[in-house]
Amino acid sequence: MSLPSIKTNALRISLAIILSAFVAELSIGIFSNSLALVTDSVHAVLDSIVTAILLVAARWSSKPPDREHTYGHGKIDTMGSFIGGIIILVISCFFIYESVSRFYEPKPEVLPGILAIGAAVYTLGADGFRLAILRKAIKKIDGQTLKVEFYHVLMDIAATAVALVGILLVINGFYQADYVAAIILGCMLAVLSLKVIHRAGLELTDAVPESMIRKVHDVVSGTEGVMKTDSVQMRRSGSDIFAEVTISLSGASSFEEAHKISANVEQNIKNTIANSKVTVHFEPTWKDVPRDYLISNVASSVNGVKGIHNVSSSEAGNGLFISLHVMVDRNMSLEQAHSVSDEIESKIKNAVDSVNHITIHLEPYVSIPQTTPVEDLTIEEQVSSIIREYPKVKKIGRVITLQLQDIFKVDIDCSFDKNLTVEEVHDIISEIESKIKNQIKNAIITIHPEPN
Repeated sequence: MSLPSIKTNALRISLAIILSAFVAELSIGIFSNSLALVTDSVHAVLDSIVTAILLVAARWSSKPPDREHTYGHGKIDTMGSFIGGIIILVISCFFIYESVSRFYEPKPEVLPGILAIGAAVYTLGADGFRLAILRKAIKKIDGQTLKVEFYHVLMDIAATAVALVGILLVINGFYQADYVAAIILGCMLAVLSLKVIHRAGLELTDAVPESMIRKVHDVVSGTEGVMKTDSVQMRRSGSDIFAEVTISLSGASSFEEAHKISANVEQNIKNTIANSKVTVHFEPTWKDVPRDYLISNVASSVNGVKGIHNVSSSEAGNGLFISLHVMVDRNMSLEQAHSVSDEIESKIKNAVDSVNHITIHLEPYVSIPQTTPVEDLTIEEQVSSIIREYPKVKKIGRVITLQLQDIFKVDIDCSFDKNLTVEEVHDIISEIESKIKNQIKNAIITIHPEPN
């Protein structure tokens, strides 16, 4: 059975039981002249109206979301609770008024007897059955209308019990006990109905307990990867609680990492708050992100930049000095490349504090066509001949030269003396690369050094 069906079936059975109790109490109350019993039967009539309202509200609130109700129809459930609470308050005021106005009336000629006691006992049994059905339904589905009806039944049991005590006292000679029972009953109903109205009113105005907001905030902030919880917004709609959370994540996080953190936040909230539906928004923040990463990211965002490498930054007494290598299209004019450089410089200064100077080294970027390469043995011989001119290269490994349209991609393995420093090897490699490029146009050189 679906959850909405469980809710409506429980309320439908409760309504049928109320009507049967009304018939028993009213007929026997009139016959035995029991004001408490007649009053309780009137209470049963109004109870049936309240239950009918809750039943309609429960059926409407279970409708799925549509274009006009994107959060669903759960508020109808709350509206039913609010209206039901008001009706119960009216009932309680009626009880108090009637009991006070009749308190000093003369002793009635006909007093309630065994039949009145039987009717009260029947009503108590019927209310106990309603209570068991509603308790079972609430364990399966958490709904405001079911809870209101559950509290309603508790009031009914208390009311009937008070009426029964009043009848027993009347039979034993204290006929005004009937009115005292009605006063007590009215006060009980008034207090409980005000609580229902207050709770439903808060929900209709989208109020949620501050403790719940604080709990969600703590759960979000405690999730690994969340740098800051920017906002938590929550509202209740029927048995569902909607939460919208905005978090700040490290700007160094990849999209996949950001999505994973958001998913963890959502799951942690659902584990903490029952029936919660969570939406997580994430925004990047550069706080505590490595400065060189930030510089590289900002520079890469400039239109025309093909690649960033060799980013470095150092602090001095008069500010921060930054240098980076920027690759741009090899066919770009110097004027265009300089405009890209100026934009990079401007963006870095806006993103990084206390910048004194930025040095940008522009390099041509050569894209390798995605075509089938053709090996060129003649070029390999030419490259090997150039490398043999450098005695510090102890061994020439494999030389692979691939021609891709008008570009030659040359990959070289070389062995050097193992005692050479990295800087010395780098200088030799740079010189070899330069010499090869002077002899072979449009060459892209990659030299892999190894110790001999």
